[in-house]
Amino acid sequence: MKAETSGGRAPSLANQIYARLKQDIFDFRLLPGDRITESQIAEQMGASRTPVREALLRLQRESYVDVLFRNGWQVKPFDFRYFEELYDIRIALECTAVEHLCQHTSDTDTLAILQQLKQQWSLPATGRTTDGPATCAMDETFHGQLVAAAGNREMARIHQDLTERLRIVRRLDFTQPARIDTTYDEHSAILLAIEEGRAADAKQHLQNHIVSSRQAVRTITLHMLQDARTRSQNTTEHTAT
Repeated sequence: MKAETSGGRAPSLANQIYARLKQDIFDFRLLPGDRITESQIAEQMGASRTPVREALLRLQRESYVDVLFRNGWQVKPFDFRYFEELYDIRIALECTAVEHLCQHTSDTDTLAILQQLKQQWSLPATGRTTDGPATCAMDETFHGQLVAAAGNREMARIHQDLTERLRIVRRLDFTQPARIDTTYDEHSAILLAIEEGRAADAKQHLQNHIVSSRQAVRTITLHMLQDARTRSQNTTEHTAT
């Protein structure tokens, strides 16, 4: 496993194991419901159980795995109701932030944020990125900046936590080119409504944007899970023969 560096320092072994396991969960190499043990992971990673346990405890805090009493760990089964609830909270927070921004469109800070976001999103088709992961990161920043601009630090903290928890499904929205283009169009409409102080329209655009994304990622997630389970089953049957 290749270590990444930050500021010239290599991350700890626990951080490396955490990143590897999290990516395996994101890419469905570890499927929802799969059971794993510290010894199994330690052997695969060429590490002792201590950094493995640290990595798993961090993933547990982020709701990616559950600990099984005297029976190792389990990748958290997919609970779409849980994600629906997170999306509902996200809509409430972001609509509150957008309403605040619409009431302060003449503020210097608000104008600066809007101008910056318009330069990224209010673009013709030829100026748009088609890179899914890059768009996902930009999308997270877009929504995070809208909430942060409202000035409520606790609301921004809660929103960041929601972003982390939703990333496992939300990133899938940017695996299809049509969805990337739609994101640009919808973000541009949100920004225009905020700029013109049309709070009701801005909140409606925002809610429609999040709901359509939620529906898309549910469909894509179910499809990818089915494909991953089929591949896993085929691999198991091939190994058995």
